[in-house]
Amino acid sequence: MSQLYKLWNATSPIPVVGKRIFSFAFSQKAPYFGSIHPRVNELRPNYAEVIVPNRRGNQNHIKTVHAIAVCNGFEMAMGAFAETTVPADKRWIPMGMDVRYTAKSTSDIVCSAETDQEQWDAADGELHVRVKGTRDDGVVVAEGVIKLHVSPKK
Repeated sequence: MSQLYKLWNATSPIPVVGKRIFSFAFSQKAPYFGSIHPRVNELRPNYAEVIVPNRRGNQNHIKTVHAIAVCNGFEMAMGAFAETTVPADKRWIPMGMDVRYTAKSTSDIVCSAETDQEQWDAADGELHVRVKGTRDDGVVVAEGVIKLHVSPKK
């Protein structure tokens, strides 16, 4: 079990503040994530959810959550579950992102990232992570793929 997943399992059950403690700690590992004030809502192998709040610092000129803030949520969700999922003999690094913006982001956005375990087991090269951003009313505001390069550890 990865150190990150151990931290999740230790902090997330703490009432009221557990997920915020984890989210802050994870944001310290990659400080740029802290700029969107994210909250990791769920983390398990092959799946993660990060909530990007609809706050002034994340908004664009039309007062909706900026598309790049949503993409940061995607990357944080992907990074969290990739660290939790990657087999011990492999490593990963992001190669790119292909995202479509499909609706206005007028509420907090739940950014999810997921794969199937079979993808990781067979991975030696490119692996596609499915990402989706959803408003409070269930409307998908963005969706796409983050491409990872997965290779054996040296």
